[in-house]
Amino acid sequence: MTRTPRARRQRRAALPPAPLPLWLAVLVAIGAGPVLAAGFPGQNLWPLTFVGIGMVLLAQRGRTAGNAFLVGWLAGEAFYLVHVSWTSLYLGPVPWIALSTLEALFWGAGGVLLTLAYRWVPKAWPGIAGRLGMVPVVVAGLWVLREYVTGNWPYGGFSWGRVAESQSLSPYAPLVAWLGISGLGFVMVWLVALLIELFFAVDVRALVRGAVAAGAIAVVLAVPSWPATTHGTTRIAAVQGNGPAGYFDNAPEGAVLDTQITETLRIPASQSTGDKKLDMVVWPEGAAQPDPTRDPGSASVLDALSRKFGAPFIVGTITSRDGKIFNTSLQWEAGKGAVDYYDKKHPVPFGEYVPDRAFWRPFAPSLIDLIGRDYTPGTRDNVFDVGGVRAGISICFDIVDDQLLTDMMNDGAQVILAQTNNADFGKTDENEQQLAIARLRAIESGRALVNISTVGSSQIVGPDGRTITMIPPFTPGHMVADVPLGTTTTPATLLSRGIEFLVAGLGLFGLLVAAFSRSLPTPDTRKPLPPER
Repeated sequence: MTRTPRARRQRRAALPPAPLPLWLAVLVAIGAGPVLAAGFPGQNLWPLTFVGIGMVLLAQRGRTAGNAFLVGWLAGEAFYLVHVSWTSLYLGPVPWIALSTLEALFWGAGGVLLTLAYRWVPKAWPGIAGRLGMVPVVVAGLWVLREYVTGNWPYGGFSWGRVAESQSLSPYAPLVAWLGISGLGFVMVWLVALLIELFFAVDVRALVRGAVAAGAIAVVLAVPSWPATTHGTTRIAAVQGNGPAGYFDNAPEGAVLDTQITETLRIPASQSTGDKKLDMVVWPEGAAQPDPTRDPGSASVLDALSRKFGAPFIVGTITSRDGKIFNTSLQWEAGKGAVDYYDKKHPVPFGEYVPDRAFWRPFAPSLIDLIGRDYTPGTRDNVFDVGGVRAGISICFDIVDDQLLTDMMNDGAQVILAQTNNADFGKTDENEQQLAIARLRAIESGRALVNISTVGSSQIVGPDGRTITMIPPFTPGHMVADVPLGTTTTPATLLSRGIEFLVAGLGLFGLLVAAFSRSLPTPDTRKPLPPER
């Protein structure tokens, strides 16, 4: 049914007042993208993440559904074009723009939900309690809901760019041990949404508004760090060979292996004998190629090194079984070979495999054909028993998958080994962004984490998020440390993804309740009171 001009005017009149005209909201949304991105590693100006969130929320208030989608899409497009610009380094603009646009479409859909929340929730819960109590909760929950959807769909999702991932070095980082990454994101958006509502609550005294704002900030910052208890240590060496590990390096077979061997042999001999004997040596993703389970030369090298240092080696390689290819981590022991292995469960779509290849190839055949082999997602557990130490294994993009962290913690991981290969992204922000996520995982789980890359950034991070030791990026090096073994169960680990489902569910449930309340009849206060009896 076509709306009459009168109906359209009535509909516009029913909208809450927009603080920004549409043209200005569009500009603010576009500006919010790079402001948000500046809060993440590279620039690492973490307070700007809060500013960017506020810009997005302001631009969404008082919009029609169509304009809300436009504003949300523009904000997402501007954010991702900056945040994941490293995807264009070798493959050019097509994958970069395609990925950014896909994620931005989710931002557009999420923007519609945010706008509806600003429109409906104050009517469902009128008064100050509704505006200051319910609106920020629903808005923050819907933000996390959008992050949940983009992190899981399509093809396993893309969790890169969740607002909490900008806070690895901020005073808010300890909250991930209590709430997880999604819970921290909820708190961040809730806090910004509350401050915005306080700003517009002109019917509340300025002194009261200021006190509520200061109190909310203080309460969040006052949450103490989780006491991540440890018991004992394990001595770990991690090796960054800085070899030609990039997809387009066109290096001869074994070149990366050679650099790993050379740097491993630089570990002082004193580390392989006496009281300071190594308990394990960790190599990055894809470092031990050709596959030592099939290549006798690689196998003999790992045997010799494992025997020399008297320790198992945890190495990344590419394996083939039953006609399928896997990105694999091996636990190698001298004389025994691969005593355990883990296959990466979250290969990167359009990076490590092409889903629905026949459908996508006609759109960009030259790019699709670059991915000559498709990795199969693994099914094995992601914990090794290394001499009595339970080591959780994460391969590259696995680190962003909340469920994989839950799985390794449920299987008793005492330390996390995060093997990765960042060579394809050069000296961009990608490796620092990944390290930031790994740091948050260490805090979230209460476990020390060894982040070892082919080229960097490689660090050993304590369960409190502090750097124990590191290797400079893009230089050969090794690090050796007595790594504490975690024994605590953090609230984030205990509640796991239940926190994410709870806060996202709060947002969706609040919006649905507000939508339902719109259909209820409004009491007619003009009716006369019944006669007295």
